[in-house]
Amino acid sequence: MNKIITLARKELKDAARDKRSVMAGLYYAIGTPLVMCGLFMVLIGQLTSPEDIKITINNQDYAPDLVRYLGNEGVLHGEADDPDIKEITLTISEDYPAQMAKGQQAVVILQADKSNEKLQKSIRRLEQNLQSYSMEVGSLRLIARGIDPRVVQPIKLKVEDQSTATSRGGVILGLAIFTMIYAVFISGMNLAIDTSAGERERNSLALLLSHPVSTRELVISKIIAVSVFALLGLALILLVSKFAYTLVPWQELGFSINISPEFMLAMLLVGIPVALMAASLQIFVSFMAKTFKEAQSYLTIVLIVPLGISMMATYEIAPDTLQWLPVSGQQQAMMALVKGREIPMLQLLVSSATTLFIALVMALGLERMLKSEKVVFGL
Repeated sequence: MNKIITLARKELKDAARDKRSVMAGLYYAIGTPLVMCGLFMVLIGQLTSPEDIKITINNQDYAPDLVRYLGNEGVLHGEADDPDIKEITLTISEDYPAQMAKGQQAVVILQADKSNEKLQKSIRRLEQNLQSYSMEVGSLRLIARGIDPRVVQPIKLKVEDQSTATSRGGVILGLAIFTMIYAVFISGMNLAIDTSAGERERNSLALLLSHPVSTRELVISKIIAVSVFALLGLALILLVSKFAYTLVPWQELGFSINISPEFMLAMLLVGIPVALMAASLQIFVSFMAKTFKEAQSYLTIVLIVPLGISMMATYEIAPDTLQWLPVSGQQQAMMALVKGREIPMLQLLVSSATTLFIALVMALGLERMLKSEKVVFGL
């Protein structure tokens, strides 16, 4: 055990000397919560106080009430030389006044490029405003004919939302949990490459194996060192998230986001098997590569798998089998915790056990690889 601790300290000291490599792995943990909170603040600002949009409205004189209604909703007519005008044209047909007077359908033509991502939000907003105006005019027509507008609404739906502010905030935290779990893989990746392919390129791996240490002790020490950095990244993203998410005005959307100490502790405990699996997987793949750069390319491809599994678990369309798999099982359990639901302990235990089993298989594979001269010398 003393040899393993000594070797792990040696790996950590080597990693700490390369400050650029360390910070490159931790930049994700620091920057991701800040970037996400900035995006959420911009999004909330747009949802709570949408800006006026300017479009081209042709034949305004034919429908002054409609133009006035759109103006009250923030949809205004803009001049052709206005730099803020959208490439959206609303044309009121010449028969509009006559058709409205007869109680018939009046035609308005909306011209826009729906494939333009910058216009899609404005188009949807204009369509909703036109639909609302149409419903109001339809109700007035029924009242003018002595008909209660509720006749055409045989069912009145009343929705009783039983969710709480905390559970609604869990939807946002589900995305945050995804970034936290992925931080485990990103934070230790550089050290995993450096302690495997990097040591082999520096010819220090063969020198290390010449000492009275077994390959098993060496493998365990490397996995421990990489796991420590992975958990450091997880702890860092938890701390930054705890303070960053309090700056976002969630109450304007009826949300409540609270990263409690209990959640942080649970996340760290759940992240331990994930960190061990990530460390063993990354070191294993790095030793399969011949060079440092080749190892970086391999790991970039390998990380797509946990990334994809974690992204799938974030959405409700995910199959139930994901609750039993590594990474997604831990993520689903944490999402249940933040939403105030009962944690699926059986699924969490099975997914964690499977995660540790994969880590063990990778560690045994590493031990076998390091007994080969081709792997040690990169032949």
